[in-house]
Amino acid sequence: MTAATPAPGVRLLLASQSPARLATLRSAGVTPEVRVSGLDEDAVLEAAAARFGALDPADAVLVLAQAKAEEVAQVLTREARERDEVSEVVGPDDLAPVVVGCDSMLEFAGAVYGKPRDAAEATERWRAMRGRTGVLHTGHWLVDLRDPQDGGSGATLGATSSTTIHFADVSDAEIAAYVATGEPLAVAGAFTVDGLGGAFVESIEGDHHGVVGISLPLVRELLGEIGVTWTDLWS
Repeated sequence: MTAATPAPGVRLLLASQSPARLATLRSAGVTPEVRVSGLDEDAVLEAAAARFGALDPADAVLVLAQAKAEEVAQVLTREARERDEVSEVVGPDDLAPVVVGCDSMLEFAGAVYGKPRDAAEATERWRAMRGRTGVLHTGHWLVDLRDPQDGGSGATLGATSSTTIHFADVSDAEIAAYVATGEPLAVAGAFTVDGLGGAFVESIEGDHHGVVGISLPLVRELLGEIGVTWTDLWS
């Protein structure tokens, strides 16, 4: 399928630098704009824990996804106000978007993991995970910045996709070769299903796209709650 540009009034903006998330959307016929947040994730989680108490992994990724989406939404809103002060001309690029933020973590053996700090940590993690099972949680958060006359709801909402991962019983040599590629260092949980790590995942229970980093069925549902039909993003 050839990716299409979102219809006027339904701009989708991805608040993530993940190439896998962008590629997943594009392969589904949606070409979002991209704006990366400058979020201090540790500070956000510490503040959330101080306010709500200890967070389980499904809630932690949702908190981070919300923070990313809302930070980018605030920047876009400020920029729009600044443009309005210098120009009264409104073009297609000035239409406010729907922002989607995402964050992923792996829950394994009672602990939660994001990206490994270095090759040594990635190697240690894979030696522990091989032949065992974990759960990949991906939080999704939408902020509807569209003007009411363009169908905007002003809503901010989200949900978490959780998928069980069964890891293959890989050898030390395979782990070393995989870590040497650098791929495990760039992704939550130190593995992929859509890249070099795909052969090391025996099976999953849940949404494949959620493991890649963005659950298309879940995003479709969230968009539906604000009156946006998924197919409207195709053209």
